Amino acid sequence: MHILKNTSHEEARDVMPNMQRRNFLKYLGIGSALVTAGSIASSCHKDHDNNPNKGVNLGTGDVAVLNYAYALEQLEAAFYTQVVLTPYNGMSPTELTFFTDIRNHELGHRDFFKTALGANAIPGLAVNFSSIDFTSRTSVLNTAKAFEDLGVSAYNGAAQYISSTTSGIAYLGLAGKIVSVEARHAAYIRDLVTPGSFAGSDVIDTNGLDTTRTPAQVYAIAKTYITTQIDTSTLPH
Repeated sequence: MHILKNTSHEEARDVMPNMQRRNFLKYLGIGSALVTAGSIASSCHKDHDNNPNKGVNLGTGDVAVLNYAYALEQLEAAFYTQVVLTPYNGMSPTELTFFTDIRNHELGHRDFFKTALGANAIPGLAVNFSSIDFTSRTSVLNTAKAFEDLGVSAYNGAAQYISSTTSGIAYLGLAGKIVSVEARHAAYIRDLVTPGSFAGSDVIDTNGLDTTRTPAQVYAIAKTYITTQIDTSTLPH
């Protein structure tokens, strides 16, 4: 049974041999933003304290949306960390290399949101992956496909709710950079599941646009794996 809390920052450094976090953030174009990203914490009051009856409070406004994205990135980072630690039977060296890259990207995304939110960041979330057979290629790939498709639809659905630019940092633009990376992951995983299915009709509509999900729709799916109780009442619906 895989029940764990997210990888600590010290552990994250140990499992990122191919790309240092600083270099990844520089590649993504948000490294310099981290210098002042913590200002979002000083510009907003700390309103994410736990409510014992409702769970972890995400905060309000942009803080709630960023914490929502942070929660999803925690989930993906934990999943891919496990995939790389315990490769499924028959995983090829090429697949392991790509999954390692994906894990490093997700760790970078997770750490970016934690730094950007500063004191307003929610705590590390506990996850339960007991329904996933990490020895099975089919189980891992189908789960990865579901997570990546969920992530793309989540960012597409939440972008409209990001409104502020704090200390010159345009979080909407940074979210756009992250979702484009998530879409690359989704295309790769889909081709591993079924070659040539990188942009299936189940996720791309007749106008050539990716599907979107509201935060409420996304959390309804994600809570299957996130065991920490979260109060989503402040999220847009």
